[in-house]
Amino acid sequence: MENTHPSLGYYLLTWLISALALLITSKVIPGFKVKSFGSALWAAVVIGIANTLIWPILIFLTLPINLITLGLFTFVVNGAVLKICAAMMKGFDITNWWSAIFGAIVLALVGMLLRMIIL
Repeated sequence: MENTHPSLGYYLLTWLISALALLITSKVIPGFKVKSFGSALWAAVVIGIANTLIWPILIFLTLPINLITLGLFTFVVNGAVLKICAAMMKGFDITNWWSAIFGAIVLALVGMLLRMIIL
């Protein structure tokens, strides 16, 4: 029987890619600040946990407006999750809502590109 579960190495590489995506996003988006690679590693963990626990609830609560905007409001939800995570940590700061929303978009694109290249 073949094991179809990703290995620990896969998860570690995904974590590193997420941290690198955060650093790249911080260089591109004004007001989206990550102090160091260590801060990016911790932020990637916190964002991963928030995306697992908080994001589904927020998506459910905003479903009507998400339907009206054809899913575009999801970017606002993603920005809100990033703002919540930044508020809980040192070394990761988002100064305004536009930085959070555009940061969420850039973070998703950079993360996707890095995963396509590396994984």
